[in-house]
Amino acid sequence: MTYRCAIVGVSGGRAHGHAEAFAHMPRGALVAVSTRNAANLRRFGERWEVQARYTDYDRMLREVQPDVVFVNTPPHVRLEILQSAEAHGVPGVIVEKPLALQGEDYLALRQFAARTRLKVAINHQLHFHPRRAQLQELVRSGALGPIQAIRASARMNMAYQGTHVLQAVQAFQACPPQSVRTSRLQGAEGLTETPRMHLAPDCVAADITFADASVAHVQCGLNAPFDDPNDARINTHKQIAVIGAHGSLRWSMTAWRVDVKGRQQAGRHAYAAEDVLGQARMSEAMFDWLARDEAVHPLHLGAALQDFRLLLAIYMSGLADAPQDLEPPPPANLLDALRRKLA
Repeated sequence: MTYRCAIVGVSGGRAHGHAEAFAHMPRGALVAVSTRNAANLRRFGERWEVQARYTDYDRMLREVQPDVVFVNTPPHVRLEILQSAEAHGVPGVIVEKPLALQGEDYLALRQFAARTRLKVAINHQLHFHPRRAQLQELVRSGALGPIQAIRASARMNMAYQGTHVLQAVQAFQACPPQSVRTSRLQGAEGLTETPRMHLAPDCVAADITFADASVAHVQCGLNAPFDDPNDARINTHKQIAVIGAHGSLRWSMTAWRVDVKGRQQAGRHAYAAEDVLGQARMSEAMFDWLARDEAVHPLHLGAALQDFRLLLAIYMSGLADAPQDLEPPPPANLLDALRRKLA
């Protein structure tokens, strides 16, 4: 079966990543695209040879009836697109991160998730990068022994890449998170509204505790370490290190290393080549889920909501200068509270 796919929001670079990945998807075909900017729509449609082009995504969903929709809009309109997809009988949606911005939209999405039959996954394609998938499987096999500590970072803020970081932590750590022990927040420039609406403090550093007593240290923003000190770009420095009783591993956008019981392996990889394959495998996992209800996508909406609740706890801990667990509902207007504290 070929799954007919559509993209909502093609003015940014992520949409081109989706389109390129179709060359590696034997079961997927890009049949329609939508964005509000007519010039961007025309350029994207011509570049990827898509004839069905719409400036109104609701009309596209109604007329095309795609099997899977890729959503690349700013985060504050995610829910309305999910509701439109549900209303038009779309079976599956893959939503770009971040899933939400603050407590109000998190709670609204949680209510939506509790009642909908729409199959939704969040586009953390790094989870499916071939090299990172191998390292995740190595940890799941028990080769590193019980996890003791994790360090994960990115030099972009929590809204741009922080959810990638939190998802990576939980991909390598099977135990559920219990609390944010400490959180330090700095800088309000990233909380200024822009068309992309990726609103977050400039710098975050937080310690997360897990049910097995391990701790993950997370940094996002310009306080995070460089992967390559000679590379000044802020978007190329995502990395994670996992320390276990029997060894350790490290993954970054350009390299990897494993040390288990004194045996070392290391190498380099091309992020762009890994990314297009990761995006394709991310989408193929959605096709599996559409074909079989029991083949639940590992990045399903429920898992993403847990990741985002952890992000909100990091904000709440930084605001209160106190530990935060994950049970109480988040307060309203967290972004305004962050602006007042950090300005």
